[in-house]
Amino acid sequence: MSTFNAMIIGSLVGVIGTGLGGAATYFFKNPSARFFSGIMGITAGLMLSIVVFDLLPHAFDIAGLALGTIGILIGAILISFFDMIIENMDIAGGFIKEGVLLGIAIALHNFPEGLAVGSGFMVSQSLGINIALVIALHDFPEGLAMATPFSAGGIPPYKNVIYTVLAGIPTGIGALIGVLTGGISPYFIGLNLGIAGGAMLYVTCGDIIPEARNIYKGEISILGMILGIIGGIIITKHL
Repeated sequence: MSTFNAMIIGSLVGVIGTGLGGAATYFFKNPSARFFSGIMGITAGLMLSIVVFDLLPHAFDIAGLALGTIGILIGAILISFFDMIIENMDIAGGFIKEGVLLGIAIALHNFPEGLAVGSGFMVSQSLGINIALVIALHDFPEGLAMATPFSAGGIPPYKNVIYTVLAGIPTGIGALIGVLTGGISPYFIGLNLGIAGGAMLYVTCGDIIPEARNIYKGEISILGMILGIIGGIIITKHL
């Protein structure tokens, strides 16, 4: 796949996923905690499934266990560093502050996800499609989570769409870098896949799953996660 096509697909994945989440505020003025928890559980299961059963095995096959593992650690440490920066930011404004912080976090998290898309397409079209599909699904609740406090703070839905679309753009940048560095050597592809896998594991295990459980204490997030894992297995076996 060409560099341009991979960048376009990566951009569309992030923009469409988060943008649809922002557009959902036209219909969901105040989504229930149960709804959010279930959607986040499903996306967490999908991401775990794709990372564990598809992305990381390819990383180990291409770059070896040692380099793939180093990539995982680099990805997790990078996202941990960005999370610390976000937590220390001081932005005034209640609901608007919450939306801005979420937007920054989503934009930072979208970069390694784009890296996974670009590197995945360098391995095979099927792996690239698998990762792109799961990330698009994952970005929808992220966009909705970002737009909901904006909506509560008085931001109109059309502006929510614009802001969430902007947060999805780093996915395209990550996809471009994934393709460019992957073209240098197969080992860069494996390392990039490891970095993206580590970042996605950190986001899933450190952010999405705890947040899904905190939003709603019922079992809906766990059931959603199980369904997401099953869905991810089906995707990896049939695409």
